Amino acid sequence: QVQLVESGGGSVQAGGSLRLSCAASGRTCIVSDMGWTRQVPGKEREFVAHNSWIGGTTYYAASVKGRFTISRDNAKNTVYLQMNRLKPEDTAVYYCAAARPARRVGDGYEYDVWGQGTQVTVSS
Repeated sequence: QVQLVESGGGSVQAGGSLRLSCAASGRTCIVSDMGWTRQVPGKEREFVAHNSWIGGTTYYAASVKGRFTISRDNAKNTVYLQMNRLKPEDTAVYYCAAARPARRVGDGYEYDVWGQGTQVTVSS
């Protein structure tokens, strides 16, 4: 099994920045593509950003493109999400996810393994 552990969430004012980290452990050889999703209570989980193992291709939801950056350190089995110019509507629980491979669905991706989530709160 693979375990994903997120860190770096917190509270910030609008316009501020946060950096989320996600460390993978266990059978990391069975995951390759990694990404981030988020969820607000009462709403469906929303795709945020994706990073492909092959070629390091990245893909972003339209709502975060130009403000968020996903990156990964393969030697550390860690993926990051740098979030800049945060808005109150970015407030959510952010989940790290992984799959081999991830499946393109609509304007996002689906994954097989999830972390426990980390809360991000942006105040106006």
